[in-house]
Amino acid sequence: MKPIDIKDVTQYVETNIGIFHEKRIKSLDNLKLDKVLKRKNPYLFKAKYTTTADQIIRGILDAHISSNEETIFGDWLEGLAIFINENVFGGRKSGIPNIDLEFDKDNVRYIVTIKSGPNWGNSSQIAKMISDFKTAKKTLRTSNSQLNITAINGCCYGFDKNPDKGDYFKYCGQEFWSFISGNENLYIDIIEPLGNKAKERNEEFQKLYSQMINKFIREFTNTYCNDKGETDWEKLVQFNSGITKR
Repeated sequence: MKPIDIKDVTQYVETNIGIFHEKRIKSLDNLKLDKVLKRKNPYLFKAKYTTTADQIIRGILDAHISSNEETIFGDWLEGLAIFINENVFGGRKSGIPNIDLEFDKDNVRYIVTIKSGPNWGNSSQIAKMISDFKTAKKTLRTSNSQLNITAINGCCYGFDKNPDKGDYFKYCGQEFWSFISGNENLYIDIIEPLGNKAKERNEEFQKLYSQMINKFIREFTNTYCNDKGETDWEKLVQFNSGITKR
């Protein structure tokens, strides 16, 4: 084990955080109104008395951004975790499907799936993860039947007071970052460099966001509002849910 130098972590974050910002901007820039309208529940908008084009557009756009950013940033944090573990324990991105990280520590081979937060999946998704762990263990033991393997579900933030899940361990927040680095304070140390040039990047994003709001409102009004300026709910529901060619 080689203790992590926080300067190396800071340099990695400052060098690579731009990737996250570029991907979130690209995702928004490539977004089409029809695409998000097909994925959203028009009945929910009606039930919430969402009456204006502005309310509808901001609702669907904000929901898309929130979900998409969580995914993009989760992938980015996975890269950071692998970088840190590689420097401390010689870990590596696993070549086994659905396993993110492999490393050896105290005569144990750890196989790790990395998620953003603790509440990431339903029962079926968790069952799939357990199945993936079992498959990975079989794969690794084909070359060494005596290999001691422990499966870990690592979560970049949050807390789980019962980490032993039987088939695997679930480490969240401080416990996860300490596990992959040997540094109990790392979960705090990484927060400051994440803000590198965040203000400038967010101003760029907000400018594009405003443009998309105006563009989508214009498209929505032209297509799904009647001459009185009212939302044509029948037309909107037909587009979203009707058995028609689109």
